[in-house]
Amino acid sequence: MESMLNKLKSTVTKVTADVTSAVMGNPVTREFEVGRHIASGGPGLCWRIYNGTKKSTKQEVAVFVFDKKMIDKYQKFDKDQIIDSLKRGVQQLTRLRHPRLLTVQHPLEESRDCLAFCTEPVFASLANVLGQWDNLPSPVPNDIKEYKLYDVETKYGLLQISEGLSFLHSGVKMVHGNLCPENIILNKSGAWKIMGFDFSISSNNPSDAEPKYTSKEWEPNLPPLCLPNPEYLAPEYILSVSCDAASDMYSLGVVMHAVFSEGKPVFQVNKHDIFKSFSRQLDQLSSISPAVLNKIPEEVREHVKMLLSVTPNVRPDADQMTKIPFFDDVGAVTLQYFDSLFQRDNLQKSQFFKGLPKVLPKLPKRVVVYRILPALTSEFVNPDMVPFVLPNVLLIAEECTKEEYTRLILPDLTPVFKQQEPIQASNMILLIFLQKMDLLLTKTPPEDIKNSVLPMVYRALEAPSVQIQELCLNIIPTFANLIEYPSMKNSLIPRIKSACLQTSSLAVRVNSLVCLGKILEYLDKWFVIDEILPFLQQIPSREPAVLMGILGIYKCTFSHKKLGIPKEHLATKTLPHLVSLSIDNNLNLNQFNSFMVVIRDMLSRMEAEHKTKLEQLHVMQEQQRSLNISNPGSQSEETKSPPNSGNQIDDIFGSTGVNGKENGSSSTSSQPNRMSLTLEEKQRLAKEQEQAAKLRSQQPLAPQSIKPAATANAQTKDLTSSLLNNMTSLNSLSLANTAQPAPVQGTTMPAFPSTGPMVGSMGAPMSNGFNPTMGFQTGGLGMGMRPAGPSLYGGMATTTSTPNFGVLTQNQGPTGQTSKAPDMSALDSLFTPSKPKVPLNQMGPQSTPGSNTPWLSQFGSGQNSQTQMQGVPVAMGGVPAGFGMQANPFFSPQNFSQPAGAPSMNQAGVKQSASVNNDLKDLFG
Repeated sequence: MESMLNKLKSTVTKVTADVTSAVMGNPVTREFEVGRHIASGGPGLCWRIYNGTKKSTKQEVAVFVFDKKMIDKYQKFDKDQIIDSLKRGVQQLTRLRHPRLLTVQHPLEESRDCLAFCTEPVFASLANVLGQWDNLPSPVPNDIKEYKLYDVETKYGLLQISEGLSFLHSGVKMVHGNLCPENIILNKSGAWKIMGFDFSISSNNPSDAEPKYTSKEWEPNLPPLCLPNPEYLAPEYILSVSCDAASDMYSLGVVMHAVFSEGKPVFQVNKHDIFKSFSRQLDQLSSISPAVLNKIPEEVREHVKMLLSVTPNVRPDADQMTKIPFFDDVGAVTLQYFDSLFQRDNLQKSQFFKGLPKVLPKLPKRVVVYRILPALTSEFVNPDMVPFVLPNVLLIAEECTKEEYTRLILPDLTPVFKQQEPIQASNMILLIFLQKMDLLLTKTPPEDIKNSVLPMVYRALEAPSVQIQELCLNIIPTFANLIEYPSMKNSLIPRIKSACLQTSSLAVRVNSLVCLGKILEYLDKWFVIDEILPFLQQIPSREPAVLMGILGIYKCTFSHKKLGIPKEHLATKTLPHLVSLSIDNNLNLNQFNSFMVVIRDMLSRMEAEHKTKLEQLHVMQEQQRSLNISNPGSQSEETKSPPNSGNQIDDIFGSTGVNGKENGSSSTSSQPNRMSLTLEEKQRLAKEQEQAAKLRSQQPLAPQSIKPAATANAQTKDLTSSLLNNMTSLNSLSLANTAQPAPVQGTTMPAFPSTGPMVGSMGAPMSNGFNPTMGFQTGGLGMGMRPAGPSLYGGMATTTSTPNFGVLTQNQGPTGQTSKAPDMSALDSLFTPSKPKVPLNQMGPQSTPGSNTPWLSQFGSGQNSQTQMQGVPVAMGGVPAGFGMQANPFFSPQNFSQPAGAPSMNQAGVKQSASVNNDLKDLFG
């Protein structure tokens, strides 16, 4: 690797040194920057050709340099003759101006070491292309080594040389005198140009119809650079020392033979015995063998044979050669027309450009890119011709690589992107660009897309022409994936929305909606929800096509896996809008059905998502409640006392008593008459707990609709057993405590299960606030009270806004009033099914009995919806229900006969969940 780098470095250094030594001190270097050595040309390929640029304008040129060191081996007289011959040829070329002659940009300049002049950009000489690599850089450039002439290039190149000779013979009355591959230059575009006028002969009588030329006798002792190439000279030049225009035509015949024969002339000439060689050649030409011309195409073979005729009068002249059928090739004619384009008017040009797309695919890419493309882009300065030229330029761009497009085409297209005058031409340009937008976005660099291409698209969306807007909206989805997201979000989408709202054309409005629907997948979910969906409600028209377009955007957003519509948006905005649109009178049956399908899908998904959310919330609440029950010690206690029976009751039932304040207010009073249990009482308490546990295990479990976690079940079972045991122990406590404090009028107590009438601390009857004294079968249960506070059942009630309906107001009455028989009339009025209310479902279709729906499972009757988690049912708000049959975890449901569907009221008169459930069932079936 290092050796290769050293070799490359030495080569570059050598080339730089050669250029520096060759051109240093030459006045040409003051105005032109000399580049690398690219080719050779001129008589004997003595001119080295370098690429270069003009310093002031950065215009590309070719610099021809003749290094005087090449002729150091000659005597001074020969050196001077060579220099004079070369000078004469360049000066003659500088005076002549014609498209078929090499154009000189800067005249010949001489310095001590070299001669130099500048011309139009050059690729190489025809001799280099045909394999003569003398005076070329080493190694030979690959573009020359691998260059192969296409048929159309050969045909049109020979036609160009014929036209150049026609100009010299007819226009200037001049014989070139040395027409050969060394003096034919291929410029950067591939055009063939004539140079090397070192041995040209002008007419003695240019004004006469028959010009006469005076030729010089061949001098074999002169240096080769002072003589024309004998292999391309006509026989009469050597043998009879005469020449005329026909002599150049013979040279053209030999050039044509060389082009089709890999650079070989017709005959090899012995330069040491030139006269003998030409005499032999004359005999061969008199009866030329068909094998000599077998490589020449058949359609031009006879013309070449005529050009090589010994008799000058038989040879066709240059003007006749330009008209032979061989040059009527469509490619050659097309290239010829381009060369004469500046002579045509706009009408002729437009007709030619319209037919050009049919010809371009038949031509080689090199010819199209380097010959036709420059001619096309030069027409961009004519605004009226741009709509005719542009399709051809974009057709060529499709065949170019990205690098070629950026280097050769984009610089000329950039001004066209911004062209807005004249209006008609500007509209046509927009249409053409829009049809090729994928090409532009694929090959144009991102920075140019942002600065040139997308502004043109935005201008098309705002164009007054409906046709342009429609086309733009139709093709935007085809290249939306190539547009950067910020540009789409901030520039493209607002203009599409504006076009939809402001247009008076139904087609533009519908195409705007279709365009938005197709590019939704490239947008962000929240951008669609915040910008696109609200925009749909702003559309004023109600034509069926517009309504179906709106429905399509909703459907695409709703069903796309990357987008989707949140259920909140569905419920509050999307569904109300769609429902209002669905009943529009302009819709037919199929369109209405399409609306309803989407609406049903949205409703189903919204129901499923919200139901799942509620179920998860319910489970979380149940789990939280189980954790609160299993960790009673974590609840804050207002007062702490030594462990006794009162503390045991407080730990079980919470910190609420007659001395506490309602709704969790703190109390500083202590509980009197707290007694510790004796050993016998503890033994009796243990036996009662054991019996209660056996009874509890024998009772069947109530049905449950929602199963808590396994750990919560275990904790709940243990806790329930413990609570029952503690409740049993309270009977003995009530018997032991004979001294009770006097009841305080107006105090409250929470509802606890009792087998006797509800009484206060001194046995005062309790009232539920609706009916006279209400009680239950008594079992002699009495309980101590403590201030209100969060605990097992009171905690959940006090942490929510739900009123504690379990709290009973203590009736005023005499202390020590005896218990009366239980009055069940109040419960009868609450729970009896004799006068059921008329539910909504009796006024509509009855639901199928036993049908299991999500609503039934979630809002079923009180008995069915009761869970086994701590034996506490959950009301609609997620909090424990108040005092009543369902709220009491120890109350046996068999004590009251209540139908599953009968409505129930709690003690405060608020409808229980069973009645609400029935209403929901009525509404939702």
